[in-house]
Amino acid sequence: MNTQNTADQMKSLRLSGMARRYEATLQLPVHEIQDPHSMLAMLVQAEIEYREHARTEKYLRFSKLRYHALPEDILCNSERGITREQVLRLSDGTFIERGENVLITGATGCGKSFLACALGRSSCLLGFRTLYFSMNKFLDALAQARLDGTYLRWIKGISSNRLLILDDFGLKPLSNDARIAILDILEDRYGNGATIITSQLPVDNWYNFIDEPTLADAIMDRLSASAHRIALMGKSMRNKKNH
Repeated sequence: MNTQNTADQMKSLRLSGMARRYEATLQLPVHEIQDPHSMLAMLVQAEIEYREHARTEKYLRFSKLRYHALPEDILCNSERGITREQVLRLSDGTFIERGENVLITGATGCGKSFLACALGRSSCLLGFRTLYFSMNKFLDALAQARLDGTYLRWIKGISSNRLLILDDFGLKPLSNDARIAILDILEDRYGNGATIITSQLPVDNWYNFIDEPTLADAIMDRLSASAHRIALMGKSMRNKKNH
């Protein structure tokens, strides 16, 4: 049997994980090589693990998360207004499967973006497509999509992600185009995808910030239905990092 030819054929069929494990197995002494059924099962499992890893790496790369954050890095205590149980519950992806939103509020530097990115990373690891925007970049991308006529494709691209993160909502006034875009996105995602929004503004102030009653009603209705609210408290985490 030409084992190298077999390995090359696996690669040509894009069975990279299987090929790697097969080549590694060939380096073992003959008496340590498994029986055909066990080897086949091992090779299939290797391919599954390889594809899951490749998918996760791709999702993380395309998510454009601002921070390399992990749920276990989140400081949880009563002073911060968040518990370890809350973080674990949100890290298992159930809120994404149910199409529920997460609204994170708190003063600047309290860890809102870090928490959002940690949940975004968990989402990628669980196999959910995830996309992160700071609101400034979201508004810039919207303006560009309107300018070059790709708005509908842009909206569709966002809706293909099971989790959308909009960071620092409320820092810059919304144009009418921005209000409509947010509503369009939430309409597409309603019941099918989850959205995480972080803001320095309390959720109760978002209606006035949107500043257009009809659109505000529609946006807040879709955002707040079955939403998880986290109001982070305490001193700036950035100050702690600098000491």
